[in-house]
Amino acid sequence: MFSKTAKPEKASVKSDASLSAQSSDPARKAPRPASLISEDITIEGGVAGEGDLHVDGVIRGDVRIAHLTIGETGHIEGSIHAETAEIRGRVIGTLVAKQVRLYGTAYVDGDITHEQLSVETGAFFQGRSLKFQRPAPVALAAPEEAKSA
Repeated sequence: MFSKTAKPEKASVKSDASLSAQSSDPARKAPRPASLISEDITIEGGVAGEGDLHVDGVIRGDVRIAHLTIGETGHIEGSIHAETAEIRGRVIGTLVAKQVRLYGTAYVDGDITHEQLSVETGAFFQGRSLKFQRPAPVALAAPEEAKSA
């Protein structure tokens, strides 16, 4: 009536099912750490990727990354394209991102194209602030009807 082997089998079946469900669920992937360009590194050329990048060193070139953080000692000379950008250091060039945050130690000399822009007291920004322009929906049905009439 009370068998010790029956209970562990049920528990192991549940564990196997829950493990396979977790491993097949892409939303439960472990977060990857940000790539770091440390203070003593200088990169001459472009940097591109889909992950997170933290810059404490110098990049002379274009940067295309998903999430960019520039530390207080970080310096980028070139254009930046990102989903989000947190700037504590220096940027000389254009910055295009959905969300941009300039902290008090930030120095930006160039245009910023954004959906959301946050500027803390003490941040230096010289350039234009341009809001993303959403294209108007194009109605293709109306011109076709006009042609056939």
